[in-house]
Amino acid sequence: MLSLSAKIMVGLVAFIHLYIMILEMFLWKRATRVFAIPKDMRDNKMLRTMLNNQGLYNGFLVAGLLWGLFYPSPEIAFQIQLFFLSCVAVAGLYGAMTAKISILFIQTIPAAIAGVLLIMG
Repeated sequence: MLSLSAKIMVGLVAFIHLYIMILEMFLWKRATRVFAIPKDMRDNKMLRTMLNNQGLYNGFLVAGLLWGLFYPSPEIAFQIQLFFLSCVAVAGLYGAMTAKISILFIQTIPAAIAGVLLIMG
């Protein structure tokens, strides 16, 4: 049962980062409240480039988590998932310290829960 719980949590973390990637790369002008972007900066090319870059990194996290979920060898799948969950947790801690504390609850805590379930499973 724990293994299924871990897979569900890893999938949830992947989904969260897929959503973040879509917001950052494609919908950032519409999601200005999410990013607290003032209206006068919506057409800022440097800001758009930075958000696209962040979105791409979130896409890599999604790819890694899905890779781990579907990897055929359970031992290697465990290592892949744990690595990418650790990346998410560290990125969330950094984001919480430098941008918004809410990032801790959106990224770090779900990744930590998934990691604990993965280790226990």
